Amino acid sequence: QVQLVESGGGLVQAGGSLTLSCTASGSIFNINTMGWYRQTPGKQRELVAGITSGGSTSYADSVNGRFTISRDNAKNTVLLQMNSLKPEDTAVYYCYADIRTWTSTLTYTKYWGQGTQVTVSS
Repeated sequence: QVQLVESGGGLVQAGGSLTLSCTASGSIFNINTMGWYRQTPGKQRELVAGITSGGSTSYADSVNGRFTISRDNAKNTVLLQMNSLKPEDTAVYYCYADIRTWTSTLTYTKYWGQGTQVTVSS
């Protein structure tokens, strides 16, 4: 079994900062990409940022230059530093990780965190 546990959401004023953290645990053989999606009511889940095990990063245009993703491979942890937050960043943020487990070492499966609410007030 694999679990992704998130922390760090909350309420912040526009222009402020928050850092989200997500740690994967369980029967993990290997993790490829980790990252974050976000979702608001009535909209599709949007990819915010991703980072490979080698450190290559990608960002949605809407957050590029304001958000920074990083990871600690030894701790199976991914962070999302969010600066210059805007009201339109308000959403539930979901961590994900593409993981091979010890019972399935040939196939990557996408695992999800439980979601953490980020609210940016104007």
